[in-house]
Amino acid sequence: MTISTLMTTKNTLSSAPMAPLLDRLFSEASTATGFDFSQIPESDTTRMMHSKTEYLDLYGLLKDMWLPVSRDTGKLLYMLTRSSKATSVVEFGTSFGLSTLHLAAALRDNGGGRLITSEFEPAKVAKAREHLQEGGVADLVEVRAGDALQTLAVNLPETIDLLVLDGAKALYDDILQLLESRFRPGTLIVADDASYNQVYLDHVRSPANGYLSVAFGDDVEVSVRLG
Repeated sequence: MTISTLMTTKNTLSSAPMAPLLDRLFSEASTATGFDFSQIPESDTTRMMHSKTEYLDLYGLLKDMWLPVSRDTGKLLYMLTRSSKATSVVEFGTSFGLSTLHLAAALRDNGGGRLITSEFEPAKVAKAREHLQEGGVADLVEVRAGDALQTLAVNLPETIDLLVLDGAKALYDDILQLLESRFRPGTLIVADDASYNQVYLDHVRSPANGYLSVAFGDDVEVSVRLG
């Protein structure tokens, strides 16, 4: 294959139906309105963000908000999935499915695989499934409805190649602990807004725990399982 051929080769992420779908969804997300946080004290919001018992209340308030990854983070997810040749991906926090679409596009271009993603808000589950169908990648994705501490505790692949954490930040360390036994050397973990969970960051940033970790931009932590 020549260099010119490589440069013009299309991939799922940059061709129809995925590319126009992502453009539309990012546009919708940028103009969507959601919960007015001025209705509750900032201290209450901060407490719920860090609470392991009030996260369902918080995300119930946010049920109409998109909470999408950025375009750059979406591209990062695609690149990491492709470059690692991942075929087994788990995602905590589907929302309307923007990150899920990037991951599934990479699985398609890797030749196939399985993506398990979890979302507890029923309306978001329904919309995410619609978007995955429209993007032509629904056959690669299982959207599990409910609390991820239950949905991701059963019927998982023996080995996880890539884990994406983008749900309730207070649960990042719990989800990591839940799935850690299925990691292999080279498993990648991408955590969005990980600064809200210092316990999680301390764990993946400690070489003694078997990880190498680095902050990507202002809001994403990328870690690799070393052993």
